[in-house]
Formats: sequence, structure tokens, C-alpha cells
Amino acid sequence: MMAPWGKQLILLGLVLILVGLALSYGAPLLKDYKNPLDFRFKSGNSMVYFPLGSSILISIVLSLLVYLFKK
Repeated sequence: MMAPWGKQLILLGLVLILVGLALSYGAPLLKDYKNPLDFRFKSGNSMVYFPLGSSILISIVLSLLVYLFKK
């Protein structure tokens, strides 16, 4: 029988592999992604970016995952 922390380390490793693959192969797909709630302000040579919509979306997805894994 595997120790509880061993299972958690394996799960963490799998999550890191999935994140790495998503960043490697998914980045070109998201290049033109524009969320309507992500605000950009440009003035001359400066730009300020507020990823409000993306933050809300990530929060919802992570909350759903935590809810499902705690059941």
C-alpha cells in the first residue's frame, strides 16, 4: 500500500506534466485569445493589462476541481 503523501506526489507530478504540455502546445492556440473582460489600456509607449475575465475563469475552474476532488 502506498503512503498518502506518495499518492499526492504522483498526482502533483501528473498535474505538472499536464501544465507543461498545455504551455508548450497550447500557447500558440491561445495567441489570439481575447476575453472581453480582460482590459488593456495603451498610452504612448506604456500599456497596462488587467486580466479580470481570465482570473475569474481560472478561479471558477480551480474551485470546481477542488470541489470534485474533495467529494
